Amino acid sequence: MKTLSLFVLLVLALTSSSLFADISGKTFVNGFGASFPPFAYINSAGQPTGFDIEAINWIAEKLGFKVTHQEQPWDSIVTNLLNKRIDMVASGLSVTPSRAAQIAFSKPYWSVDQVVLVRKDSTLTVEQILTGGYTIGVQKDTSETKSMEESNGLNGRRYTLSSYASAALAASDVVNGRIVAAVLNDASTAEVVKHLAVMPIGQAGIPSEQFAYGVNKDNPELLEALNQGLDLLMADPFWEYLNEKYKPGASK
Repeated sequence: MKTLSLFVLLVLALTSSSLFADISGKTFVNGFGASFPPFAYINSAGQPTGFDIEAINWIAEKLGFKVTHQEQPWDSIVTNLLNKRIDMVASGLSVTPSRAAQIAFSKPYWSVDQVVLVRKDSTLTVEQILTGGYTIGVQKDTSETKSMEESNGLNGRRYTLSSYASAALAASDVVNGRIVAAVLNDASTAEVVKHLAVMPIGQAGIPSEQFAYGVNKDNPELLEALNQGLDLLMADPFWEYLNEKYKPGASK
């Protein structure tokens, strides 16, 4: 990410009190999916944590508002945002045309690629897996799942998809032989390879994705605050600290 100049940082600091007067002191609810490490998950103490959780907490503190985190079913998280049960989604939310038609997105802060994951003793290639009629695991209600569904049957691609509640469950079934492969984003892959005998063998031939924060379109003040907060965060040493601590996409 590009580092802001000292001048830009100074301007942000001098104007933040007026720009964010409407949100200062307010409390916003962040809806998050609890099964997407390293970006958002529940730790062993039962507390929400992860790259996105710590990032949005930092932004809230810097800009003078408060944030609470509320676990949401991922398949209804955008609906709950639209219905104002939550105020934002900072939880590895992919920018897609269908979502952008409904909600407002902040500037992107992360990009992910979709990779094919197999057992460490597998000899299959990406092409064999995507064209051989195999069953492939995917994490349900994700944009990569939709891309895999849309590309099935095109350019020789032929497979059956099996949906899982989390990337870890899909990878576990790769290990135990119930499926030959999984297609996951590289952030999820970087996490599961730490714990399971699996390995990425290449990209899945579907579009890369960008993560951004989601808010309601009728809340421009919060959107502006998140954009300015991301600028501040990415120019601060805490951004590098988060990258080192969580190492998202380390399998690239």
